[in-house]
Amino acid sequence: MLKGKRILLGISGGIAAYKAAALCSKLVQAGAIVKVIMTESATKFITPLTLQTLSRHPVYLDTFDEFDPSVVSHIDLADHADLVIIAPATANIIAKMVTGLADDMLSTTLLATTAPILVAPAMNVHMYAHPAVERNMELLAERGVRFVEPGTGQLACGYVGKGRLAEPEDIVKAAEQWFTQSQSLAGKRVLVTAGGTIERLDPVRYLTNDSSGLMGFAIAEAALNRGADVTVVAAKTAMQPGAGLNVVRVESAEEMLQAVLERYAATDIVIKAAAVADYRPTTVAASKIKKTGEHLTLELERTTDILKTLGEQKSGQFLVGFAAETDNVKAYAMDKLQRKNCDLVVANDITREGAGFNVDTNIVDVYGSEGLVATLPLLSKREVADQLLTLVANRMASGETRE
Repeated sequence: MLKGKRILLGISGGIAAYKAAALCSKLVQAGAIVKVIMTESATKFITPLTLQTLSRHPVYLDTFDEFDPSVVSHIDLADHADLVIIAPATANIIAKMVTGLADDMLSTTLLATTAPILVAPAMNVHMYAHPAVERNMELLAERGVRFVEPGTGQLACGYVGKGRLAEPEDIVKAAEQWFTQSQSLAGKRVLVTAGGTIERLDPVRYLTNDSSGLMGFAIAEAALNRGADVTVVAAKTAMQPGAGLNVVRVESAEEMLQAVLERYAATDIVIKAAAVADYRPTTVAASKIKKTGEHLTLELERTTDILKTLGEQKSGQFLVGFAAETDNVKAYAMDKLQRKNCDLVVANDITREGAGFNVDTNIVDVYGSEGLVATLPLLSKREVADQLLTLVANRMASGETRE
C-alpha cells in the first residue's frame, strides 16, 4: 500500500525522536518516497544526517533554506505529500497545529498542506493527560487529523504511564490502513442523519432530546475520509461540519423525513444516527403559551418512523440504524433490525459510563441478521465511526445487503 506514496515525515523535539530513524527506514523499505522535516529541537536528539541517509533526500530544517530555486520548499512539500506523519508529536507542535502558529519549517508546511495528517504523540504521562493537550487533540480530531495512540510503559523521564511513542511498526501499519481505507467507499453516496430533532410547542418552546450530533458527524467524516460523497441531514447540534461535507439543516422529524426521502433513491448507504422524536404536539401554538393554571396537558401524536419507512422502500441501499437503550439491548436491537429491514443496527446502553449522549466516547455492539457482529469497548466516537465504516465497506464488498 505504501509503494510510490509520497510521505512527509515531521519530527519534533522529544527524546522519542530517535525512533523516527527506524520509522523512516521502515517507510522507505515499504516503497514510500519519504521526505523529512525536523524542528530545531529535534536536531538536539538525532542528527539530520541520519535521516538524510535513511530517506535518501535532503532534510528540511529552516523555512529560509531553499534547495531548489524553482520552487518554494514548504509549499512544494505540502503540495506533493500524499500523507503527512508527525512522529514524535510533542505537546508543542500539537498546540501549534491547533492555533495555526507557523514559526518554523514544520508548522509552516502543516498550514500549507491539504494532505491527510497522522499524528503520533509522545510526551510525559501528565502532559498527555493535561486538559489543554486533551482539548487540542480533540480539536485536531474534529478537523480530520488522525492519531496513533501512544503506548503505556516506562517513559524516559522515569514515570510509568501513557505517553510513549507508538512503535514504528504500528505507525507504518496506521499509514497503510489510511491508504487502504481512503478509497474503500470511493464513488459511494452516503447519507448520515445527526443530532436531535425539535418538535415545537410554540414559537419559544419545544420538545427535544440530549443528542449532540457528535456520533453522526464522526461517521460522516469517516465516510468522507474513505472517498465517499457525504450528505449530513442535521437537526439540533452544536457540531460544526468539516470541509467537504454537504449539510442539510432541518428541525423536526417531519422535515428530516422529507429531506432523507428526497435523497434516498440516489443514495448507496444511509446511516441513521440522529435521535428522532417519536411524538410531536398535535397542535403548535401560534404565540407563546401563557401560564393559566397549576397543570398543563399536552396532546401528542406519533411521528413517522423514518428508519422503518426507509426499510420498506429499500432498493439496494445499505441501511444502518442506531438503538440507544437502557435495558434488554440485544433484544431491542435485533427486533429493530428485523422490523425495520436494516442491514446493521448499532446499539448501546446509555446508562453505562462513557456511552450515549453528550460525551466524546461510546460503547457499542453492532448487530446484523446473524446476530452480534462486533463488540466495541470504550472508544472515542471517531474510533467507533471508523470501525463501523470498516464493517459497512466490507459487507458491501461481499454483497451482504438485505433487500
